[in-house]
Amino acid sequence: MRIAGGICRQLARRMNIDSGVGWAQAAAHACSMLTPDDVDIILATGSPFASFGLAKHLSVKLGRPYVLDYRDPWTGNPHVAGSVPQAVVRQEAQLLNDASAITIVSPSWMASLQSRFQVGDKLHVITNGYDPEELQGITPYDFGHFAIVYAGNFYPPKRVISPVFAALKRFGNGQDTCRKEWYFHYYGEQEAHIREEASRFGIMERVVLHGTVPRSQVLSAVRGASVTVVITSVDQKSTVEDNGIVPGKVFETLGLGAPMLLITPPDSDVGRITDRVGLGRGYSGNDIEGITGFLTEAMHENLPMPGRQSMYAWPNIAKNLDTILRTVVEGHTCV
Repeated sequence: MRIAGGICRQLARRMNIDSGVGWAQAAAHACSMLTPDDVDIILATGSPFASFGLAKHLSVKLGRPYVLDYRDPWTGNPHVAGSVPQAVVRQEAQLLNDASAITIVSPSWMASLQSRFQVGDKLHVITNGYDPEELQGITPYDFGHFAIVYAGNFYPPKRVISPVFAALKRFGNGQDTCRKEWYFHYYGEQEAHIREEASRFGIMERVVLHGTVPRSQVLSAVRGASVTVVITSVDQKSTVEDNGIVPGKVFETLGLGAPMLLITPPDSDVGRITDRVGLGRGYSGNDIEGITGFLTEAMHENLPMPGRQSMYAWPNIAKNLDTILRTVVEGHTCV
């Protein structure tokens, strides 16, 4: 069964079948008993983007408006290689056209959707955020040394650890850092990439690999870190889609109050977020000197204190979404 399932998944990917299609069928069945009196509005979050088609189906069936919420781009995802079939693009265009409102996580991705599909004033930015209740109970892990932490995945060639390790090689050769203990800690499943780059830059003895661990342990590590690293793209030339990448872990890092080293293109949306909050600094992938300087300042505790991260707490984000949904409901005429 495992082999057969693997073959089916490979075939589905090659045929561009949405990985959420099985979920959509089960969700449609779960909603089959709903009546118009049960529903005011339909909110579908993608991915899985199969939920968008289900939202349209339920909208027609129940006579209620639907709103599409993008947490990632669909056909314009900068992390997905290869071309997208025109049939899928046309499907997305039709679903956007019929939606009463559309939300997406960053201004650049909103601009990209508008440029590609001309959906007008239905578009709104609703960023990701963090849950203050969840983070309140997180105890910082005591590393016992200056700890640089990266948690999560890489997407070569755009999202790689190389600039950070180049800076750490220079950082480790500094007079001040030679007298202080420091290590780079990686939490995630792509240890091969870390090993390869650490060996290339000659810092493997300063790297600690933790593998895949429970979420609570990752959050504890981020809260206890001297510096947390977030990378969106190391490329110097960025597209609108690249500028719109805002990883969800950025907001958890903000909520945990951990100093953030951000590797991102100069005009990125995530850079504006960290500038607004004041918890971290952004550097392009070729600014090895700047990254090294940030690490040196962090070791001497010369980084600014955060001040406005609460604007990205879920209760405040929810108020913005609530306003959009209520506006749609109030403007909808039942047929």
